[in-house]
Amino acid sequence: QVQLVESGGGLVEAGGSLRLSCVFSGDTFTKYRMGWYRQPPEKGREFVAGIWPSGGNTYYSDSVKGRFIISRDNIKNTVYLQMDSVTPDDTAVYYCTAAGITDYWGQGTQVTVSS
Repeated sequence: QVQLVESGGGLVEAGGSLRLSCVFSGDTFTKYRMGWYRQPPEKGREFVAGIWPSGGNTYYSDSVKGRFIISRDNIKNTVYLQMDSVTPDDTAVYYCTAAGITDYWGQGTQVTVSS
């Protein structure tokens, strides 16, 4: 059974940086496209960033493009989200996802950006 465990969330000031990590276990990591979604307070879940199994292709929502970078370490079975120049609009619970024949979600990590 695939498990995803996120970490790295917390409180950060506007303009600051944060790096989220997600450790994958339970299957072959390179079979999965990995991604990050987020759910702001009182809003629906939205796509943030994705990365293909090889790590060569990445894609982003317009709201984070140029500020966030997704990467993966296929030796450590870990996907990262580097968040720079954060704003209060980035406040949300961030979820790691693994997309394959079956999709999996982590439990989420809270990111709060103070103004």
